[in-house]
Amino acid sequence: MNKNYYAILMAGGVGSRFWPVSTVEFPKQFHDMLGTGETLIQKTFSRLSQIIPKENILILTHESYNDIVLEQLPSVNQEQIILEPAMRNTAPCILYASLKIKKQNPNAIMVVAPSDHWIEDEMQFVANLQRSFDVCEREETLMTLGILPTFPNTGYGYIEFDKLDSRPIKKVVQFREKPNYATARKFIQSRNYLWNAGIFLWSVQSILKAFEEYQPEMFLHFMKGYDLYNTKDEKKFITENYPLAENVSIDYAIMENAKNVFVLPATFDWNDLGTWGSLHEKLDKDENNNAVVNAKVLLENSSNNIIRSDAKKIIVIDGLHDYIIVDKEDVLLIYPKNKEQDIKSIVKKLEIQN
Repeated sequence: MNKNYYAILMAGGVGSRFWPVSTVEFPKQFHDMLGTGETLIQKTFSRLSQIIPKENILILTHESYNDIVLEQLPSVNQEQIILEPAMRNTAPCILYASLKIKKQNPNAIMVVAPSDHWIEDEMQFVANLQRSFDVCEREETLMTLGILPTFPNTGYGYIEFDKLDSRPIKKVVQFREKPNYATARKFIQSRNYLWNAGIFLWSVQSILKAFEEYQPEMFLHFMKGYDLYNTKDEKKFITENYPLAENVSIDYAIMENAKNVFVLPATFDWNDLGTWGSLHEKLDKDENNNAVVNAKVLLENSSNNIIRSDAKKIIVIDGLHDYIIVDKEDVLLIYPKNKEQDIKSIVKKLEIQN
């Protein structure tokens, strides 16, 4: 296993569209959402450790999740957990982690990956990583893995690549925000758009050079603490300075500006598990397309539902179609699947009321 290979595992999100299972106190990456016996972060860590030494997998998360990470990933030590004192989107935390990695190993090649996605065919995933690592080792390249779209999804960002580029790894023309349905259909028809999976690969030298060029203020801000990183004085510097960093994504800060961005169309099945509906797609279903997780149910004249319960009770449902039904402690959610994007705003309304 190559000691220069590193991973930054992004585990700081709240996953509010999976409420009431995913909460601020215990977000979805720490749940067994698929009923496999492993939480999403455990599955992701296991997948990455097939190509990356376990000690080189760093977990980026909010400081309030530190104990959960240690409990769920017992092979990880405290030094591998990079704690954010405030939520500042993906650019600041990736820059911070990259500087820490550079201090450890200036020859590092790294992947940045979300901790809460579903990936099937792990052999292909590892093969795609290896191919990308080989490119990043040879060239000053910022790479991403794009997913071949199967339908006009309006919940994902898209990557447009050069239509005339016949190489397996394509030059990126631009990143596109989540489109409306008509635009998404055009993307699919033009055949040179991929879903943005938020998986990035580069050498530590390449990404730091890009930050220095495109985000000089942020780069200098974090460089002030460089001598303190990986020492006992790091925490004090980060506690004081991290919240002052700009709240901006890596896509917006770097990838949309850099000229050396390439994409490899992935050869594995992928799902961001961003909503109850996307989870429904990946679960086993009955003859009426109902998916049931951890629940005892009696279903009559019902179809296309997802039902989950933590309670030891029988749930009887008659005449419901295309619904999300989640029973968790003191919350019962019964919500139309076609309005699942609105669950985030429902959570905000409840927070205001309380």
